[in-house]
Amino acid sequence: MRLIKVATCNLNQWAMDFDCNLKNIKESISMAKEAGAVIRLGPELEITGYGCEDHFLELDTVTHAWECLKELLLGDWTDGILCSFGMPVIKGSERYNCQILCLNRKIVMIRPKMWLANDGNYRELRWFTAWKQKEYLEDFQLPTEVSEALSQTTVPFGYGYIQFLDTAVVAEVCEELFSPIPPHAELALNGVEVFMNASGSHHQLRKLDLRLRAFIGATHTRGGVYMYSNHQGCDGGRLYYDGCSCVVVNGDVVAQGSQFSLKDVELVVAQIDLDAVASLRGSISSFQEQASCKKKISSVAVPFKLCQSFNLQMALSSPLKIRYHCPEEEIAFGPASWLWDYLRRSGASGYLLPLSGGADSSSVAAIVGCMCQLVVKEIANGDEQVKADAIRIGHYTDGQFPTDSKEFAKRIFYTVFMGSENSSEATKTRAKVLADEIGSWHLDVSIDGVVSALLSLFQTLTGKRPRYKVDGGSNIENLGLQNIQARIRMVLAFMLASLLPWVHSKPGFYLVLGSSNVDEALRGYLTKYDCSSADINPIGSISKTDLRAFLKWAAIHLGFPSLAEVEAAPPTAELEPIRVNYSQLDEVDMGMTYEELSVYGRLRKIFRCGPLSMFKNLCYKWGTRLTPAEVAEKVKYFFKYYSINRHKMTVLTPSYHAESYSPEDNRFDLRQFLYNARWPYQFRKIDELARDLDGDKVTIMKSTDQKKVDVRTDGGMGVVAAGSGDPRAGF
Repeated sequence: MRLIKVATCNLNQWAMDFDCNLKNIKESISMAKEAGAVIRLGPELEITGYGCEDHFLELDTVTHAWECLKELLLGDWTDGILCSFGMPVIKGSERYNCQILCLNRKIVMIRPKMWLANDGNYRELRWFTAWKQKEYLEDFQLPTEVSEALSQTTVPFGYGYIQFLDTAVVAEVCEELFSPIPPHAELALNGVEVFMNASGSHHQLRKLDLRLRAFIGATHTRGGVYMYSNHQGCDGGRLYYDGCSCVVVNGDVVAQGSQFSLKDVELVVAQIDLDAVASLRGSISSFQEQASCKKKISSVAVPFKLCQSFNLQMALSSPLKIRYHCPEEEIAFGPASWLWDYLRRSGASGYLLPLSGGADSSSVAAIVGCMCQLVVKEIANGDEQVKADAIRIGHYTDGQFPTDSKEFAKRIFYTVFMGSENSSEATKTRAKVLADEIGSWHLDVSIDGVVSALLSLFQTLTGKRPRYKVDGGSNIENLGLQNIQARIRMVLAFMLASLLPWVHSKPGFYLVLGSSNVDEALRGYLTKYDCSSADINPIGSISKTDLRAFLKWAAIHLGFPSLAEVEAAPPTAELEPIRVNYSQLDEVDMGMTYEELSVYGRLRKIFRCGPLSMFKNLCYKWGTRLTPAEVAEKVKYFFKYYSINRHKMTVLTPSYHAESYSPEDNRFDLRQFLYNARWPYQFRKIDELARDLDGDKVTIMKSTDQKKVDVRTDGGMGVVAAGSGDPRAGF
């Protein structure tokens, strides 16, 4: 038997905080050594943090990474243990994303990434070059300060593996696993038995299964030990890296770390018999045949043994059942962990949330409540870092610390119901009850006086006073009156966030939380610079459908029963007067349901459909209940308002990324914000096709919006705006 103990880890790194990152790396190595591991794998670009983005273009970033690596190598950190560290390296005039493989205070080899992540949230080609020389290893000249300190001048650089006396080990970096022809396929044929994948993979709802299937598939038909290490937490951006470091042997998961956690360092250890890999490979005829005519891959010989012979002191890791969270748990734990990292690293004293009593803001409140529960739980489990952060943020004294989530929430979470004459007693009550269940410091505020003052000022300036549509006013008046309320709430929220700490004799400031969901953003069903404008938004990339399911789950599992009543209530903005014969409803205002919006969003982004392709797909999907003409009208209506409101995405509050059809403009969904909202060519093609399918003439949209489109200027930016219609489409 060839017994080997390996360790991989989840690390909560912070982009550009080298002290924090180095501390976590050292702690993970110490834990790996204490566990008796002979291989320690860390996540991709762990020394700098993955989310440095354009900081990777600065020479300082690369220099500091080398300085940190030198500190690791000058100490005893790599004595007797193979360590793989992720950092940027400049070779010649190119910058590479590399894994530095080190053992016994020496660099054994540098493995540059060959296939870069360059879609969705990732822009690695902006900062790095892909390594394309697969035929041989080159000599890399170490920086002078490093070479002098290590008494090592050059190191092998490129695509290859390390051949030890008793096994072969290789690095495969993140995206390479998911490429059409992954490196591990030919490396396995070359005798490599242990694969180390350093990754920077973010959380997305229902995504983890895809990742784990890739690990399992990599070793199921060709054998091998696949180690996976990932970042975990918010490293300074919109992404939450969701850990789940694991070890897979011959297609079986034998060790799995947490997906969501407040820990800075989590180690995953597995004990393996490498003879099981050799045995499986020897039993597969096709593997034997292909290995006999393999393409030779370069290697670095290291005269060192990693394995132990048979002994009863090392129990082997057995296959285990993979742990998956349901989507509702993902919505609770992912954003909650992200919010904790943001809070503790921002220097803020807490969060402030405008709580309307509706589904979206109540979801955000529940997530913050979940965060408080996680903090108290981790403190009870003995996490000293979480305890220290909680004491500092909650301003505990005399040795006190959080032991109750509601008490902790009272110190760091502030909710405010900003009611107007259009608000119902039901939403006010729901907000108050939920605040009590969570434990937040809650305020009820009326904004009618401020609204009235602004309208009086407007009347003084213009001689006119706008009226709501139900009172005989025009669409323009109706929209303006709603936007005044929405924007006052934003101004009041930020005023409270900056001054409440002073009122409470506390230092610091409160971060304002936004609560618009991904479907509203896609449709543009929000007022620019209203309460959708905040510091951060934990639900900005989550669909209304998923949020309502989350509310049902949270009512039971988080202990906030009032959320069941929130979920059952029809969504409404409550920006218009309530009358006996009229009550404002979101889906009526939008002219489409939230369920339809999710369908439009997935077709537009995930399946890359323009208007015509979306029409064709929906003819199949909805053809049993809608005629082609009706489908055509729905598609055109969606694209009209999507394009009218696209400019709002340029100022959308930074949101937790959780959904693959997010319209977020800054990183994920890069499109223009000035459209011809009539889409004349595309809509004409849809009408022609619908006419052919229906066998008679399709009614063309005849709204004044189609015939008369105004170009307005908002904040110096030209945008196409509707002349009437959507009550919250405006500026």
